[in-house]
Amino acid sequence: MPRFEPFHALRFADNGNLGVHCAPPYDVLSDYDRQQLAAQSAHNIVHIDLPIAVPPSDAYANASHLLQSWIKNDVLQRDDEPSLTLYRTSFTDETGKSRNIVGVIGSLEVVDEGAGGVLPHEQTTPKAKTDRLDLTRATDANLSPVWGLSTKIGLSALLSEPGEPVGSVVDAEGVIHSVERIVDKGRIEAICAAVSSSPVVIADGHHRYAISRTFRDEVRARTQSKDTGAELTLTYINELVEEQLSVAAIHRFYNGASDDDLRRALTQFYTFEAATSVDDKTLQEMNKRGSLVFIDDRMSVSWMTPKVGVFDSVRELDSARLEYALAGVDHTVGYQHGATEVQELVASGRATAAILIRPVSVDEIKRTANEGLLMPPKSTFFTPKLRTGLVMRELKTR
Repeated sequence: MPRFEPFHALRFADNGNLGVHCAPPYDVLSDYDRQQLAAQSAHNIVHIDLPIAVPPSDAYANASHLLQSWIKNDVLQRDDEPSLTLYRTSFTDETGKSRNIVGVIGSLEVVDEGAGGVLPHEQTTPKAKTDRLDLTRATDANLSPVWGLSTKIGLSALLSEPGEPVGSVVDAEGVIHSVERIVDKGRIEAICAAVSSSPVVIADGHHRYAISRTFRDEVRARTQSKDTGAELTLTYINELVEEQLSVAAIHRFYNGASDDDLRRALTQFYTFEAATSVDDKTLQEMNKRGSLVFIDDRMSVSWMTPKVGVFDSVRELDSARLEYALAGVDHTVGYQHGATEVQELVASGRATAAILIRPVSVDEIKRTANEGLLMPPKSTFFTPKLRTGLVMRELKTR
């Protein structure tokens, strides 16, 4: 099972003003988002986590220089003792339910692919860019956490007691993100032992975890040592249980085939029924009916309900069923979380059709973990997304 350890956390000293220092994850930010965040403060984390420079090759060197200057000038301060960080989110989910979720940030062991202990839960789409690897090489730091799910029963109870308050942020969606420091050695030992006793399933950050493995191997080759900070990576972990997870769907949009071609293939597996326009009640109705929603290039909306028996050999996942149903159609598929954004893609002509799917159940995520299976790419969207900048980790590999 993987090691999980405390570390000397790096945090913004101005913890009463974290809202202008922190940012959403790098991979959900547009250029405009980055520009707006950078304008908020000269010390917003995007200046380091999404560096820009002319020429671009200087961006990572600039990020490294900026990180060190922030540490030197006490913009960022290092915890005196090794600590764990409780990370809590309070919000209202897509169904209108109030949620309070807690996880813990520490250092998770970087294990070889296929070695067990740390498991992927879905297939990943290729990412040719070396951006995160180049940034890690330059800064020698983990700036944002991987998100892992622990199969250890009772982990949430160990995290329920508050720690020492550090600060909080309210994001644009009204989600409250708050962090608390744990320095009590007995409590740290109990939490680390619990996490290390069971497999961890990667929920979000598969690419960052893979980059950590590549970087670890580079450091081993350079230092001839397996005792550096690269052996572990910054990770947020919460328990794989219904009350501690909020899972949204990642919808599908299509190109390379007409909506008629798509519908022709899909009618072998689904019945189509005219529906009204998509609104904030659509997700609840989809769950109630057991249906998906098809949006054609005329913006007409239809319920898609699986026919009895046609998917007996396919896993009970909308994403897997759609792959199966469209296997004989020449097309490309894209992924988008927001239903409004999906409709805009079709309305603007950037997609020929789209399908809204239902969130994956926590029971199915558990089954995936327990049976060592992989879901199709972009099957799950775990929310709320963790803020970058609330806690960082230096690797000290040089």
